[in-house]
Amino acid sequence: MGRPRCDTCRMPSPRFLTLPAPAKLNLFLHITGRRPDGYHDLQTAFQLLDRGDELTFANRDDGELLLRCSGPRVIDGFPSEHNLVYRAAKKLRAHCPEAGERGAHITLDKRLPSGGGLGGGSSDAASTLLALNALWGLHRSVDELAELGRELGADVPVFVRGYSAWAEGTGERLTPMALPERWFVIIYPGRPIATSVIFSHPELTRDTPPITMAAFFAGSIRNDCESLVRRLAEPVNKALIWLQNFGEARMTGSGACVFAAFAREVTARDVQARVPAPWESFVARGVNRSPAWERLDASRLTR
Repeated sequence: MGRPRCDTCRMPSPRFLTLPAPAKLNLFLHITGRRPDGYHDLQTAFQLLDRGDELTFANRDDGELLLRCSGPRVIDGFPSEHNLVYRAAKKLRAHCPEAGERGAHITLDKRLPSGGGLGGGSSDAASTLLALNALWGLHRSVDELAELGRELGADVPVFVRGYSAWAEGTGERLTPMALPERWFVIIYPGRPIATSVIFSHPELTRDTPPITMAAFFAGSIRNDCESLVRRLAEPVNKALIWLQNFGEARMTGSGACVFAAFAREVTARDVQARVPAPWESFVARGVNRSPAWERLDASRLTR
């Protein structure tokens, strides 16, 4: 599997760039311990998807960072500076003295639900780091960008590195995985779940023994957050019960989205067509390489 290389950005810097911010699924999630600092050790498999948000970046010469949000998930078109896209742009500029007071106009087309466990905010931040690294001609390495991303959130590095991966530690130790091509039906049952609430809950399982990658492929897996979320959020429980009629249904991350995998697109779309209202749903293809990196490579080749 090819590893992304940021020296692909050593071509003349563009003035304009559009990158996808792909969603992810946690194919399983085992919490193996809790650290003294409150963070959790875990094991998971990140499956990247060919669907997500999309961001457009344009250089500004006045040093201003302007973010405008659009799309069905946006209530306020001008988000606060707590938004992860803002924070990623400011962190990259502060980290790179040569960036000076460079600015950007960023448009975020928000398509993924917040609080769904799909990694939307983390992926948006990662695509921001990748895009501005190219747009501003900073030539920072993938390792450096991933470390900056880790300071923004535990899931950001997997999107920066751009491959489906086996993850350990707090999610920062990543090993590329070649996962079989499958189609996923993803259901958002309309109830956002706050990750902080689940991971601070006293009833969360925190002592699952570590497993091997071979055990994962053999199916010896679960999501340690799922039983707790099912008790706390009845819509998630109902969605899992319904989807179980068509395949092995699981929850991603700390919820609220649930999913099932299918070998054929036509089967997945048939199931998705039956999802009852008012649940939202979509079909996505699992990919081993991030669509953001595919777009970056295409941009380099056309310049």
